[in-house]
Amino acid sequence: MNDLFGGRPGAKAAAKGVVEAASYSAKDIEVLEGLEPVRRRPGMYIGGTDDNALHHLAAEILDNAMDEAVAGHADRIELTLEAGNWLTVRDNGRGIPTDPHPKFPKLSALEVIFTTLHSGGKFSGKAYETSGGLHGVGSSVVNALAERMEVEVARDRTLFTQAYARGKPLGRLKNAGPIHNRRGTTIRFKPDPEIFGPLEFAAARLYRLCRSKAYLYRGVEIRWSCDPALASGETPASATLHFPGGLADFLTSALEGRGQVVPAPYVGEASFPDRAGRCEWAVTWLEHGDGFLSTYANTIPTSQGGTHEAGLRAALVKGLRAYGELKRDKRAASVTAEDLFGGLAGMLSVFVRDPQFQGQTKEKLTSPEAARLVEAALRDHFDHWLAGDPNTAGNLLAWAIERAEDRIRRREQKDMPRKSATRKLRLPGKLTDCSRESAEGTELFLVEGDSAGGSAKQARDRETQAVLPLRGKILNVASASADKLRGNQELKDLVEALGCGAGERFDITRLRYGRVIIMTDADVDGAHIAALLMTFFYKELRELVNQGRLHLAQPPLYRLQHGGKSIYAQDDADRERILKKEFKPSQKVEVSRFKGLGEMPPAALKETTMDPRKRTLLKVILPTEERAHTAELMEALMGRRPELRFKFIQENASKLDAAEVDV
Repeated sequence: MNDLFGGRPGAKAAAKGVVEAASYSAKDIEVLEGLEPVRRRPGMYIGGTDDNALHHLAAEILDNAMDEAVAGHADRIELTLEAGNWLTVRDNGRGIPTDPHPKFPKLSALEVIFTTLHSGGKFSGKAYETSGGLHGVGSSVVNALAERMEVEVARDRTLFTQAYARGKPLGRLKNAGPIHNRRGTTIRFKPDPEIFGPLEFAAARLYRLCRSKAYLYRGVEIRWSCDPALASGETPASATLHFPGGLADFLTSALEGRGQVVPAPYVGEASFPDRAGRCEWAVTWLEHGDGFLSTYANTIPTSQGGTHEAGLRAALVKGLRAYGELKRDKRAASVTAEDLFGGLAGMLSVFVRDPQFQGQTKEKLTSPEAARLVEAALRDHFDHWLAGDPNTAGNLLAWAIERAEDRIRRREQKDMPRKSATRKLRLPGKLTDCSRESAEGTELFLVEGDSAGGSAKQARDRETQAVLPLRGKILNVASASADKLRGNQELKDLVEALGCGAGERFDITRLRYGRVIIMTDADVDGAHIAALLMTFFYKELRELVNQGRLHLAQPPLYRLQHGGKSIYAQDDADRERILKKEFKPSQKVEVSRFKGLGEMPPAALKETTMDPRKRTLLKVILPTEERAHTAELMEALMGRRPELRFKFIQENASKLDAAEVDV
């Protein structure tokens, strides 16, 4: 309890720390070799052990086959899903090299590729000008996480075979004899239940993956097949996927029957200068309803967009504005990406050399040059497309202007008190505001530090949730002088963000958010910061508390994982309860403790703490009959007189169980 109120740690805790530190020596340092790091920490390589991670294995192997096709060495890929969760991918490319590797002469190049991290033929750019595999870990990671993998290579009119179990070879590479009517690589594998538990490949998901790859590269034919028992209405037992029209074929199929602003989609392709790659696009605009934008880099789906998407946005917005200026329509200057992309439906595919992705799962392209290359390639084509069909260009411009005017009109009709307050306030620079103009339904999250703020900004709903990071422990207003209170920058930023003033100048009608949520780490320091913030609100903005607008977020302290099952626990007691109730005693459960909100993945923070549909909030209330007692308690716990805190501890220490005291 001393730590909570700023005292020094107890002597017992310090002594315990010394003993623990003394037991830490060189023998405690582990060195993981080979593919053991992948099996111990699969999340570092495929993002976890859930359904998405399982299907990422299939995507890795299919991407390698697609790289052969895009490089011009293969034109046919076969993907087969068998009963028992076996998956086979075969291509008619060059075949993985089987000769001895120069650095490891006792091993074939094939065995090096499948058993060594960061090995492959895509680093130098000599074997593949553009590729989806970049880090040399795809095949080896799949091998490490497979219960069994079988590889066949038809190369130089000879068939070679090798099998693996959980990443380890079950013998040397075998020469299976001559073969004259076949070439390429065949990989058959079964994911390891020790890693993924009962999860199995979904035929529908794999079929959609094959279809999207066939759309992305018109020069490849993908033959899909699965066990008839796994087929469904929209997922055939077998199909040949080949689309000479590429992305345009997909867009025509996906939007069948939906009204469009333009009579025909804007489609095209262009090569980048100096053989830096190329891009292909198919875009249209819908009269009603929401659209979509699917982006790809080297056939890898980039669900989070990235720099290539930024280039597309810039090219289309600048191009349409320039056309409006050419037609002397001043209203075109008000068109933004929000207006033009709100009803856009389209696909963008780029092929670039040495692409940079965010993480091994490659959900976002971060190559800086991609934005410039895509914008330059599309802008010229878009200008010609608009100029070549004035009727279509005029309809598109009128549609975009109408959306822009509607957006401006809605903004002007928003709640005037909040709008007025926003104009008068100098909002703090580190506040990441929400986009909704009205205070109704909006939330301000107060987080500790920029690290937690970064995670919260990625996890939030941009329309309704704002984030304000606070640096360290704020001033204790119960014991601070008025001068210190006025001079504290963190509290000034908070008051400016709220917009309603504080103390005697407080005006609830000018509050810029519907509720305020204190979101601190689930530890002692986090509890102390929350207590200091609640003290500030109680002292300076009490009516906000009285109206039930102040809440405490409940982030988890632990994540418990086994196979594909992942459960979050609030504290130690909750952890023990979940271990007993949700897992079997024989199961090896991986328990992760979050040191802070900044270490939580944004997706986990959203799921557990920020998503209104799933989170738990504690409302801070002041019961009417106990408000006098609340003032006394606040003064005792947070005021200037330490003897009152000491008295409180003496009177209440006996009510606590020893396990509840955090030393």
